[in-house]
Amino acid sequence: MTKKDRSRVFRDAQADFHSAHGVPDTPQTRAPSYKLAFADDDFLCRDELRPVRLQLELLKPQLLMDEYGIHSTVVLMGGSRIPRPEHKQSARTQTLADLSHYYDEAREFSRLMTLRSLENGDHENVICTGGGPGVMEAGNRGAHEAGGVSIGFNIVLPHEQAPNDFVTPDLCFNFHYFAIRKMHFLMRANAICIFPGGFGTLDEMFESLTLIQTNRMRRIPFLLFGHEFWNRIINWDALADAGTISDEDLDLFRFVETAAEAVDIIDNWNYDQDPVKG
Repeated sequence: MTKKDRSRVFRDAQADFHSAHGVPDTPQTRAPSYKLAFADDDFLCRDELRPVRLQLELLKPQLLMDEYGIHSTVVLMGGSRIPRPEHKQSARTQTLADLSHYYDEAREFSRLMTLRSLENGDHENVICTGGGPGVMEAGNRGAHEAGGVSIGFNIVLPHEQAPNDFVTPDLCFNFHYFAIRKMHFLMRANAICIFPGGFGTLDEMFESLTLIQTNRMRRIPFLLFGHEFWNRIINWDALADAGTISDEDLDLFRFVETAAEAVDIIDNWNYDQDPVKG
């Protein structure tokens, strides 16, 4: 008896799901209480079911990426408002327009990393983004242009947002919980690349750095694209001078400017080094 045969000792849930739609129409069968629990959207959305929803949101992408054969990822985080260079004249500020060249760097970086990923069957160092516009689009686009797959972790927002056109459809996921989404960003990460961005990018960057700093996550290449941008908005040395971080914590990340520079660091990274001290 195969594993698949053993899993069918009991009646299949899908069969009962379809059978339940064919029952006679009576006051009893129309009652919400009669619905199968796993097929009852109103029930699953109750506050008391939050632990179940958290588990489902963790499990669904996990199972699908395992079935797809995704072993490791390279994560790109960055601003959704950074325009394509050809559209930079529509940027809200001149600074945002000037940042548009990072769209091309993200696109080229993803293309180069995906060419390497294709050599191992598209299973290692697969590009992973938040699935939206801006830097995220550039990352998925570069992977698509290289002929490989890429992952998009979208999240439901108050304003309507569709995934960008370059995410591999079978690897496009939608989340309700920010925490579970961020966990999936990091679970397979072999490198994290942070491009200029806003609150969301800062949130993802500092949470990831904190996990590495506190030994809750192994040390991996952590690359900040745009030395001038990051030093302008964050006074890193002031944090160390104040003693709120250690001097060594400033070594947890590296500044880069170009796709080629980032690829070189990843290519030469010693993944067996100490998770914090290097």
